[in-house]
Amino acid sequence: MNFPKTTSVKVKDPVCGMMIDPTSAKGGKSHFQDQDYFFCQAKCKIKFEANPEQYLKPQELPEKLESSQAIYTCPMHPEIQKKGPGTCPICGMALEPLEVTLEEGPNLELLDMTQRFKVSLVFSLPLLVLVMLEVALVTNWVQLIFCLPVMVYSSRPIFERGFQSIKNKNLNMFTLISLGTGVAFIYSFIATLFPNLFPAELKKSHTSEVAVYFEAAATIVTLVLLGQVLELKARSQTSGAIKALLGLAPKKALRRSQGQEEEVDLASVQVGDYLIVKPGEKIPVDGLVTEGQSSVDESMVTGEPIPLEKSMGLKVTGGTINGTGSFVMQAQKVGSQTLLAQIVKMVSEAQRSKAPIQKLADLVAGYFVPAVVVIAVLTFFLWFFLGPDPKLTYALVNSIAVLIIACPCALGLATPMSIMVGTGKGAQNGILIKNAEALEILSKVNTLVVDKTGTLTEGKPSLSKIISAGLAENEIIKIAASLETVSEHPLALAITQGAKNKGIPSFYKVENFLSVTGQGLQGSIEGKNYFIGNSKWMTEKNISFSDFKSQIEELRSQGQTVMFLADDKKLLGLIAVVDQIKPSAKKAIQDLQNKNIEVMMLTGDNQVTAEAIAHQLGIVHFISDVLPQQKKEAIEKLQKSGQIVAMAGDGVNDAPALAQADVGIAMGHGTDVAIESAGITLIKGDLSGIVKARNLSLQTMKNIKQNLFFAFIYNLVGVPVAAGILFPFLGILLSPMFASAAMALSSVSVIANALRLKAKSLTDQP
Repeated sequence: MNFPKTTSVKVKDPVCGMMIDPTSAKGGKSHFQDQDYFFCQAKCKIKFEANPEQYLKPQELPEKLESSQAIYTCPMHPEIQKKGPGTCPICGMALEPLEVTLEEGPNLELLDMTQRFKVSLVFSLPLLVLVMLEVALVTNWVQLIFCLPVMVYSSRPIFERGFQSIKNKNLNMFTLISLGTGVAFIYSFIATLFPNLFPAELKKSHTSEVAVYFEAAATIVTLVLLGQVLELKARSQTSGAIKALLGLAPKKALRRSQGQEEEVDLASVQVGDYLIVKPGEKIPVDGLVTEGQSSVDESMVTGEPIPLEKSMGLKVTGGTINGTGSFVMQAQKVGSQTLLAQIVKMVSEAQRSKAPIQKLADLVAGYFVPAVVVIAVLTFFLWFFLGPDPKLTYALVNSIAVLIIACPCALGLATPMSIMVGTGKGAQNGILIKNAEALEILSKVNTLVVDKTGTLTEGKPSLSKIISAGLAENEIIKIAASLETVSEHPLALAITQGAKNKGIPSFYKVENFLSVTGQGLQGSIEGKNYFIGNSKWMTEKNISFSDFKSQIEELRSQGQTVMFLADDKKLLGLIAVVDQIKPSAKKAIQDLQNKNIEVMMLTGDNQVTAEAIAHQLGIVHFISDVLPQQKKEAIEKLQKSGQIVAMAGDGVNDAPALAQADVGIAMGHGTDVAIESAGITLIKGDLSGIVKARNLSLQTMKNIKQNLFFAFIYNLVGVPVAAGILFPFLGILLSPMFASAAMALSSVSVIANALRLKAKSLTDQP
């Protein structure tokens, strides 16, 4: 790409994030007409050749791109994002689409590598066999003829990436392979053309030809290409979870309009449309059942196998499967707003995020390749000056083996591959992970703080009792419902629904409405002030309720929440609301406690009600009468005492605490702000999901540690062995070809180990 003289290109360096602009070009000129590359202002290692616009930070991606210009990213370096396919300027790996789709075309990188591998195999295999059998007719010239197609055609992407790594000053695996095979080929090429330049001890017996390494260079390239093919195939499997989720959405929907039924594309469905769902069909979008009833299999998004009954007024989720009944639904969320679309988006983002444990691998990788090059040079000189004859042969072979066997990719892939598989598996089990950091920290959590309403309880409280203090019961509930109409709190919904159930058709008009978070509401009805809230609210308003103390305590001891209705002068009545405890809550808490996780409950309810709920669930530690800000402060206090805290909640008032916790866990049925503040979302909103999420975290971290251990040990052992450390003791030397095979399989082994997570059960801790 040629830049005009007055270009104003400004992008950010993907390493440091600093702006790149024309003034940072080589020579400090304000145009790029004669410039091949330029650096960022911080002079980071990355050198952007020719087209700086191709490397973009996520926040700078254009909203609309041509269909042929999809964004691609690197699995090892997600900060690298580029229009169209290519290779990573840091590690040299093939980039992959940022957004996974079912309509993906063929993997061009895989096709290219496969073709080059086949050509390489056709020429290198006969060459290797003939050389090993020491066929007399196989002269150095014959070997050169067999090797040339491999080195000229098949190895081209390897050498291109190796050259770019040196040019960009980001040394990687391709640097080492290029150096190793390049040295072997160039040495052999010169030895074939000019054999007289070499001493007699390097020549074969009974011939004037110098011993060459064409078969080694060709075989190494073949094995590297094989490793690339296997790695690309394995990497494609890590996106299987997203593709499976995308496959849940149907292509068509049956829409009812003006008494007519028509089949339309899913993209044509609008909010408010009425859709007909027949037996066995996939539900097209998120919505509300308006007619009919059926059972729906939601296991694809919740991980729970038991179908749920759906009838008028209940929500259904796009992508889930209808049972034997049929119903009509009204579309409420379509396109990117559906739960399925949000799941896919969250999983994609999580798969590209970095876990803290990866910092160690990144640190080592930064010094790894230069260290290997230094070791290879030292190996050459040690063998050349101290080794047995022929010294040059030993020095050359062993230094090449050192370059070939080292595998920085195994280190780089150890964490991201496990994260990709782990987050995908979580999504298939109803566990949405926002980023890799949350997944890692969850394995270390030793304290779980839970909100009561909607977390431990169903979050669907119902009116249980009305106690009059001088006003008729229907009038009490009508006034209370009028005040609560504008509130979305579960208790408010219980009161308004309770009023409707009692046949109260309409409510009073409320003026001068005021809401005090954590205490209650007030408003004017027909010129008179009314207050509804908790005991704190009554005390603040100087309203006495001592005459009903025994009744209040009895209701609270049953786990019921008591609300007070009063006017300016006196108490008018009590309203009791009950919220059933979730059936799975007690077992989930016991499971967590058995794993040495302390469970603490925070609730705005009073001491008696909180104690009753805690006793039923086996929770020892709880704090009652907590305001939203105090929830956050309680978590801060635990953190200061050295606890690693997870917070589970579902309401707007839980958002500050969710954000403060080391890991925030939102219930899937909760508010958007709670989900946004959390690192992990449980779609089903069931506490047992926390047990599964923690097991997933433990399994993923164990898998990452296995990968890192394998990668570290492989390189720590392989490099010294390739250098010849065993030769003085056991007479063992490692052939560069064996080193190449080991290197090619190391990355594949890491990916294969990560894929084992797919078969793990989330009900058992590793």
